[in-house]
Amino acid sequence: MEAGKMTVSINKAINTQEVAVKEKHARTCILGTHHEKGAQTFWSVVNRLPLSGNAVLCWKFCHVFHKLLRDGHSNVLKDSVRYKNELSDMSRMWGHLSEGYGQLCSIYLKLLRTKMEFHTKNPRFPGNLQMSDRQLDEAGENDVNNFFQLTVEMFDYLECELNLFQTVFSSLDMSRSVSVTAAGQCRLAPLIQVILDCSHLYDYTVKLLFKLHSCLPADTLQGHRDRFLEQFRKLKDLFYRSSNLQYFKRLIQIPQLPENPPNFLRASALSEHISPVVVIPAEASSPDSEPITDLVEMETASQSLFDNKFDDIFGSSFSSDPFNFNSQNGMNKDDKDRLIEQLYREIGALKEELESFKAESERRGLQLRGRISELEAELAEQRHLKQQALDDSEFLRTELEELKKQREDTEKAQRSLTEIERRAQANEQRYSKLKEKYSELVQNHADLLRKNAEVTKQVTVARQAQGDVEREKKELEDSFQRVSEQSQRKSQEQAEVLETLKRELAASKQELQVLQGTLETSMQAGAEQNARIAGLEQERDSLSHAAAQHSKELAALQAELQQLQDVLSSEKESNRKQLETLQTQLQDKQEAAERTLQQRRAEEQFALLQGSVQEAERMVQDALGRLEDPAHISCTGSADYLLSRTSAASECIERLQDAHSKYLANRTDVSALLPCVALFAHLISDTILQGSATSHMAPMEPADRLLETCKQCGSEAISYLSSLQDPGSVASADCTAVTDCLRRISTIGEELRPRGLDVEQEELGDLVDKEMAATSAAIETAAARIEEMLSKARAGDTGVKLEVNERILGSCTGLMQAIQVLVLASKDLQREIVESGRGAASPKEFYAKNSRWTEGLISASKAVGWGATVMVDAADLVVQGKGKFEELMVCSHEIAASTAQLVAASKVKADKDSTNLSKLQQASRSVNQATAGVVASTKSGKSQIEEKDSMDFSSMTLTQIKRQEMDSQVRVLELENQLQKERQKLGELRKKHYELAGVAEGWEEDGTD
Repeated sequence: MEAGKMTVSINKAINTQEVAVKEKHARTCILGTHHEKGAQTFWSVVNRLPLSGNAVLCWKFCHVFHKLLRDGHSNVLKDSVRYKNELSDMSRMWGHLSEGYGQLCSIYLKLLRTKMEFHTKNPRFPGNLQMSDRQLDEAGENDVNNFFQLTVEMFDYLECELNLFQTVFSSLDMSRSVSVTAAGQCRLAPLIQVILDCSHLYDYTVKLLFKLHSCLPADTLQGHRDRFLEQFRKLKDLFYRSSNLQYFKRLIQIPQLPENPPNFLRASALSEHISPVVVIPAEASSPDSEPITDLVEMETASQSLFDNKFDDIFGSSFSSDPFNFNSQNGMNKDDKDRLIEQLYREIGALKEELESFKAESERRGLQLRGRISELEAELAEQRHLKQQALDDSEFLRTELEELKKQREDTEKAQRSLTEIERRAQANEQRYSKLKEKYSELVQNHADLLRKNAEVTKQVTVARQAQGDVEREKKELEDSFQRVSEQSQRKSQEQAEVLETLKRELAASKQELQVLQGTLETSMQAGAEQNARIAGLEQERDSLSHAAAQHSKELAALQAELQQLQDVLSSEKESNRKQLETLQTQLQDKQEAAERTLQQRRAEEQFALLQGSVQEAERMVQDALGRLEDPAHISCTGSADYLLSRTSAASECIERLQDAHSKYLANRTDVSALLPCVALFAHLISDTILQGSATSHMAPMEPADRLLETCKQCGSEAISYLSSLQDPGSVASADCTAVTDCLRRISTIGEELRPRGLDVEQEELGDLVDKEMAATSAAIETAAARIEEMLSKARAGDTGVKLEVNERILGSCTGLMQAIQVLVLASKDLQREIVESGRGAASPKEFYAKNSRWTEGLISASKAVGWGATVMVDAADLVVQGKGKFEELMVCSHEIAASTAQLVAASKVKADKDSTNLSKLQQASRSVNQATAGVVASTKSGKSQIEEKDSMDFSSMTLTQIKRQEMDSQVRVLELENQLQKERQKLGELRKKHYELAGVAEGWEEDGTD
């Protein structure tokens, strides 16, 4: 195909005329992409078109590009990916227009971008989305994660398709027959591609959801089911509305979806699913000629219908010339016929038009009634939403007013508290000033009291001095009186000595004068003292008056201070009461808020617990569900691993109980309980699955008991987890039943443990030493017996027999020596392994820790000692002539195998650079060489003995030879039959030996682990 022709077709298909894209132009574009294996020409032409300037042009471009992505060459997608960003920019640009084709172009471009991204991520899907079930499974690569993601992408893809569908229908005026107009067909034409895509996407999502429900829990897929139900309703409604449009009836046969969506929770519902198939009739390939064909068919049908009705009413003869036109007006028959036919056609056309108008009016009436019902439902819903919004608004307004009131109360309380604090601070300042003044007054009062005390003391001293003067004066008066009395008595008694008395009198007078002077002086001093006392009393009176005034001032100040203190105390008391009231209110609010916060936190923590418990419950249910899964039947397990799982689960239950107790004590902290719940569910699920796997290898009765106990354990665990989800029963939740089930599982697991493991762990170390010592003793005993047999053979045999016996016994002696060296090397290597691997532990603890390796070592040692003993017995019989050479060769091979087992058991934990390991390997090679020597000497001796015992047939007759030949043939047949049976027996013995050795050595458990 020429590029010019394709360019012309693209320009004709994508133009500004508001008509549907012609099918022939779109088909030419599709064939052009297959011819050039790409879309280079298409994009080179499209890039020159003003798609951003004309909405109709952009709409028709989207239609053609959608057809190319569906039916064009596979490289169309690769060539178009580079323009994805341009399509996104154009979609955003057209999205700003809410009317006309702008919104349609925006949604259509978004759909095309989504389609390109889907096919880029999932290259297995072709552009037309036609795939078989096998291809759909291969697209997900049998991975549930891929199927999950693929379903989400299909949901997004189908959502874009449905958005375009609904937008186109919303843009049409359904009150008129828009499907028969060119503008309506221009908008409806791309929906054919959308219907084709939607049918496939719906079918694939149904199949993928059934597949996901078979692999994942139903709760996990709840979001998928909700999204599918929403898209199912939309798609069903759109398919129904599309099937009623006249435009689609001849172009495409739209399938009808089932009345109810599929039930994904029932797996058998998949068989009831019928894939929707869209059929495009062959005559619909050229929609351009549809209107003409319809008109021709309509005229022909109306004409035939009118003829039939006319014949039924007036008869056929009357129908040929109903109005006798042949005899009227002189008209020819041909003109009359043409006129009649023309009238027939006009009447038929009018009747057909009338019928179409009636049908159209009925259909429009139904559509209008349906639309009215939809609008009424929408109006009711909008009213409900409006009422709900009003209620919400009223509630929010009330809540806002309450918050404003609370804010105002808080602000008032804050302002009151600030005012109280300010007044309290002012009172404190006044109190401080009054306190300072009071302190000053007290200090002044103390000074005055101190001065008063000094004055009082001075007055007391002056009074004491005045008393002393008065006492001296009185004493002088008494003394003067006594002197006067004495002088009178002397004058009366001693008259005769007058002169003496006169002298004495003169002296007394002088003395009296002196005394009078002294008395005057004393009187003057007393007067001075009296004056001083009077001054002091005046000063005391003035001080007393001043002190009284100070006392009055102090009393007034104290009264004022007391009054201020009373006012301050009353204000403090009122402030304290207000403060206590505010603090009480604040504390109540804080306590209420804290209680609300704690309750909310407890609810949030309990919600977290419920989510974790639900996940744990689904995990246990999944484990119980996998017990019935046929794929799980092939899984096997060992009793030891089951015991380790039950032990871990029991320990987890103890921690879970402790965490449960802590949660009940403080329900706002669930951090300790959540990990315990998750670990509990994991270990219980693991125990159930391991118990089921162990039952597959156990005898029937223990297996049934173990499986039933595991199921019961899962049921009890689910019951316990359910009680944790209920707020009423979370406090009484008890997992004792789960512990009992685990205990029973442990008991059954102990019964199923291999008998080879019955040895106590602490006895393994002693048992290893005993077995190695017994092996060495057996080898030494065997070597001594061989020496003894060799001595007897030399003493009793001669000739060839002595030579054969010496060679066989010598090779056996060499083999025993080589085995003895190997056993010693094995001991040295074993001692090195224990010393390097035990650390601070004892050798017995090392053997107990590595019990499997220890048991293998014990088994190999037993096999070596037993082989040496059996070989010596076989050699003894051969030397005596009672045994068979084959038994000796078999014993040699058995010893070689046993030593190889011993070397392998010792080599498992040895260092590859160990010197003792090299010695052990060298000793093993020596044993192999010695074994080969025993086999070679045995075969050589057998040949010599057989040559010696060969028969001489020279003296036998023909009859005797024939008889011997027949006997030999019979013997050969018997030996061949016996050889075949012995080989079968040997195979069964080896198989049974392998099974028993595997159980004893724990091979099955190692494989399971």
